[in-house]
Amino acid sequence: MRHLFLVIKRFLGIHFNLQKGKADESVIVDNIRNNTEFTGVNLWALIFAIFIASIGLNVNSTAVIIGAMLISPIMGPVMGIGLGVGINELPLVKKGAKNLLIATVIGILASTIYFLISPLHDAKSELLARTSPSIWDVFIAFFGGGAGMVAASRTEKSNVIPGVAIATALMPPLCTAGFGLATGNWLYFFGAIYLYFINSVFIAIATYLVSRYLKMKRHQFDDTENKKKATTYIVIIVVITIIPSVFMAYRIVQKSFFETSAQKFVDEQFVYPNTQVVSKIYQYKGKEKFIEVLLIGNQLNTKTIDSLKGNLKKYGLEGVRLIVRQGLDARHQVDLSQIKASILEDVFNNMPKPDTVKKPIAAAVKIDSVVFKELKVLYPGIKSFGTNQTIVQNADTTRRDTVTMAVMAFKKRVSKADEHKLQEWLRTRYQSASLKLVVQ
Repeated sequence: MRHLFLVIKRFLGIHFNLQKGKADESVIVDNIRNNTEFTGVNLWALIFAIFIASIGLNVNSTAVIIGAMLISPIMGPVMGIGLGVGINELPLVKKGAKNLLIATVIGILASTIYFLISPLHDAKSELLARTSPSIWDVFIAFFGGGAGMVAASRTEKSNVIPGVAIATALMPPLCTAGFGLATGNWLYFFGAIYLYFINSVFIAIATYLVSRYLKMKRHQFDDTENKKKATTYIVIIVVITIIPSVFMAYRIVQKSFFETSAQKFVDEQFVYPNTQVVSKIYQYKGKEKFIEVLLIGNQLNTKTIDSLKGNLKKYGLEGVRLIVRQGLDARHQVDLSQIKASILEDVFNNMPKPDTVKKPIAAAVKIDSVVFKELKVLYPGIKSFGTNQTIVQNADTTRRDTVTMAVMAFKKRVSKADEHKLQEWLRTRYQSASLKLVVQ
């Protein structure tokens, strides 16, 4: 047992050793300290990144937002704070905090100005994604910050830092906060600021922990009282940051479960030959939970509706109200576009499915590639091979048949016996009794 423990310990020590390839500590600290400063190039890069990210959020372009995150130098002050705490260098912590505040204010102001000028004021999906942070954002920021500090401590630089910039996403929440200010939507503003706060705090915490794992030399506090205060402040900040995110994550999970169950309930229960569900709404806000469906066609009677309400418990939807709108109650709720979409969906779903012999193009190409490799082993003289689906019109009837055509070319002419043998082999290989072989 002890031998096994030593083997595992040795394995972990070799493969998870961060001391190998580690840069000199003074170089690590100087690099992070320089990236903490927001003057000159860093400040201009920040401003450009803010406008690019704002435009990306405005037009809902993921690629543009990623570009802005790669340009932005805003992670520098955050890592400076984390490293400063890790090595007990108070001036670096103060410098990081000061520059992070400057970057935050500039980011919010610049994005607010952009959204005030922009003619587009709709909140798209990319922007909405930055207004409801949860515990998963905590994990992303934490692991991203750890990866960033590991990369910053190496003598050879890699592509980890750009990846961390994309994953932790400090820039988009700032711009979303600017959108909230420009449009007067305080829920968007505070949600985005909270996400930004989460990212900043947990990147700094991860940086701190990695610096301690690397055993970087710590400056000594003048007295133990200051050390206790610093530790207390860190704990308080972590608790204040993580508790709301856990609550929001719980709400998101509960809402997801509710919507899944509600969708299953409607799909399985509202199956009537002469009644169609035109639209459905799933509402989950605090204690207010309801499912609202809009029906056209034959009206459901009260007994049927009561039976549907009784079935809610089977789907874990206790306490959920079921609102059924139909007949006169639905007259003012009907949207013609919804009806058209519903009818088209039914037509599409009820269309006869294509024969299983008619493979999708991508799948057919993949199969042909495998078969061609097998044929080259059996017949080294083969030059080319391919298959296709061909519609054959019969001369004596109006019937049309779909036939799989296989075409081969050889360096030398093959015998009729070999052609027949190949055709039978291909019919078995493709599971198609109607396959025809053409040899060139």
